[in-house]
Amino acid sequence: MSVLAKERIRQRADLTYKFNTTSGRHGWLRLTPAYSVKVVEELINRYDDSRRVLDPFCGTATTALCAGYHGHEGVTTDINPFLVWFGQVKTAHYSDATIASTRRTCARVLEAVKRDAVEPATPPPIHNIARWWCSDALQFLCMLKAGIEAESEEDSPERDLLTVAFCRTLIKLSNAAFNHQSMSYKEDRQLSIPFDIDVSEAFVEDTRFVLWGAEENPPGAASVLFGDARKLSDAVAGPFDLVITSPPYANRMSYIRELRPYMYWLGFLDSGRDAGELDWSAIGGTWGVATSRLTDWERSTESLVPPSLEVALNGIAHHTNKNGKILANYVAKYFEDLWEHFNSLITVLADGSELHYIVGNSTFYGVLLPVEQIYATMLEQLGFEDVRPNVIRKRNSKKELFEFDVSARWGGPKSGTCPQATRSAPTGMTVG
Repeated sequence: MSVLAKERIRQRADLTYKFNTTSGRHGWLRLTPAYSVKVVEELINRYDDSRRVLDPFCGTATTALCAGYHGHEGVTTDINPFLVWFGQVKTAHYSDATIASTRRTCARVLEAVKRDAVEPATPPPIHNIARWWCSDALQFLCMLKAGIEAESEEDSPERDLLTVAFCRTLIKLSNAAFNHQSMSYKEDRQLSIPFDIDVSEAFVEDTRFVLWGAEENPPGAASVLFGDARKLSDAVAGPFDLVITSPPYANRMSYIRELRPYMYWLGFLDSGRDAGELDWSAIGGTWGVATSRLTDWERSTESLVPPSLEVALNGIAHHTNKNGKILANYVAKYFEDLWEHFNSLITVLADGSELHYIVGNSTFYGVLLPVEQIYATMLEQLGFEDVRPNVIRKRNSKKELFEFDVSARWGGPKSGTCPQATRSAPTGMTVG
């Protein structure tokens, strides 16, 4: 696409997470990097016949839920146990009786908190917790968590729904700010503002919003499974005839960093070390120990390195760039993981299946990383057809950053070849 054509592309906030905030279940929890349900809707609306839809990068289960609402079968996987739990709650079916029971349980919880009838839960072991919540907010949240556990049965739909509402409330009462691409903290001068919010009403409002979304059950099926996107056949049973997904971007955005308040409060994380280990196991993770391990990381002899990626890696690793080598390793590992993912993907695809990967490009030290081109090259090397990186919006940051839909079609293995075993590189490419 020409520079002039790209200048005409708008930012379109409706194609970001902002569109999700008032969209029923899609708005239950805010995850800044999440992509818009509107993107998925526009893609799924192209298909009238029933489809098996796969999303190998679950996130907040946007694709699976959207597929279910349109009568398709949506299947999604994630390596993060919190996202698997949340996706399962988000895509579940809820009866009128369950919703009514949850409303009554909410009232009992708040009554128990008001009467100090529960022993407060222990605050989560998140680092520097006072930076997250003032003492009054923290005390209320500890009481609220204890009340939910006391008044609802473990693993019940009522507890699940109230826990989602609890997650909304804990963010509402926190010092977290969302006026940047990723989560940050409010300015220091804001932290001393008196705690005067009606906390009980905040939880009632959040429960009301969650139950409003729960009332609309998807007519189709949706499954959220624990699994590694690099080993899909271990987690899901194909074949699938449509893939709609948005993998982590190659921009050092850590999902663990964004999710840690929820994960610590719900017991999915106990320490910073746990957070780093989980991020290291994910594609594109750089939190904690994941960063230090990149220093000594080396490419696999089976990774594919397209020429455009090699050029970018050399530019990023230039000796004048502080931490250039470690960031080059980060980028190289990201695409090595994606190469493994794409090889795994073809084992669960039906012939004629279609792919849509929503992904953004990146820059490091002024070096443009053409992510969409690298995706396209890898897919073509594996035998995918009609591979097209289509720009869909301008991102709200540097002028050269865009979001793309990298689409492709899988025609099945070519006669006499096995794409999974293809490791030889075409002219100009390197392997390892």
